[in-house]
Amino acid sequence: MIEDANYKHIVRVVNTDIKGEVKLASALRRIQGVGFTYSNAVIKTLNMEENIKIGNVSDSDLKKIEDVIINPAKYNLPSWLFNRRKNFDSGSDIHLLTSDLKLQKDNDIKRMKKIRSYKGVRHSIGQPVRGQRTRSNFRKGSAIGVNKKKSKIASAKPAIGPKEKTKDKGKK
Repeated sequence: MIEDANYKHIVRVVNTDIKGEVKLASALRRIQGVGFTYSNAVIKTLNMEENIKIGNVSDSDLKKIEDVIINPAKYNLPSWLFNRRKNFDSGSDIHLLTSDLKLQKDNDIKRMKKIRSYKGVRHSIGQPVRGQRTRSNFRKGSAIGVNKKKSKIASAKPAIGPKEKTKDKGKK
């Protein structure tokens, strides 16, 4: 493999380490919060080629890519590409990435549990949230009613401890 002097084996974009041998379109999808459509929109916004390896991309281009990913509204990307439209707290359209995305998702689930919405109740009992049937699927897991066999065995055991061996003093 012939390498450039500028080739980087590991590239860091938006707090994510990416191998330099991966093509640009695939490499951007490795960032949590960036999918197929969003990565293609970023590449087309910057008029870059999607098949070049990310290890060959210059540092200035990487900074441009990172800026477009972090601030998509500044580059006039359409709001339907964002993963957080009409945010609950601010009401604005934003795009979250990496740990911010995980934190916001967890906060949304906690809020649903707190207000006892249907989705919150389903989350709290460990059942599917989006209306799937549960008769034949979702048999494994920690939801109520899954471990019937274990609970029957536990309830059938006597509450008294193990029998102690005693010597029969009456017999000779």
